[in-house]
Amino acid sequence: MGRGEVPDFDPLDGGDGAQALVLFEKPGPMTSIGRGRERLGSGFISRDNDDPTAEATFHFMRKAGLERRVTTVWNMVPWWNGTRAIRADELRAGMNALDNLVVLLTNLRVVVLVGRKAGRARSYLEGRGFPLIESAHPSPIVREPLPDVWKSIPGRWAEALPFVISTE
Repeated sequence: MGRGEVPDFDPLDGGDGAQALVLFEKPGPMTSIGRGRERLGSGFISRDNDDPTAEATFHFMRKAGLERRVTTVWNMVPWWNGTRAIRADELRAGMNALDNLVVLLTNLRVVVLVGRKAGRARSYLEGRGFPLIESAHPSPIVREPLPDVWKSIPGRWAEALPFVISTE
């Protein structure tokens, strides 16, 4: 895409066999393998990354009962370019890239839109036959000013459970 570094899917998650797509907004620095003076990260979109959002995601997924093998975590804007800011042109390009992703996820049954920017994909995904669930973003930026909203995230994500088949 030429817009930045696109991390890989977490190999411990469901990959292209996932039944639930958990769509965040944009990768953070801990997804970057590091170029130049950037912080060195995992190279994956992963709930195992070393940052507070990934840690919250790990715990919230467990609390929601969403097994790793039925989920794929991805981002509306799939590339890291050194900033968390999302420009309008990036969001449009991310929505176009989402088409390619949805085609790859042949077992997809539900999409969880995580954060306001990811929520903008609702109109783009409506009519494709997937239930769409929206939640707040599990970042410290949400936790501090809106603790009740932040605590409600696992319950929102658990709404995906009726649409997935357990792998255990």
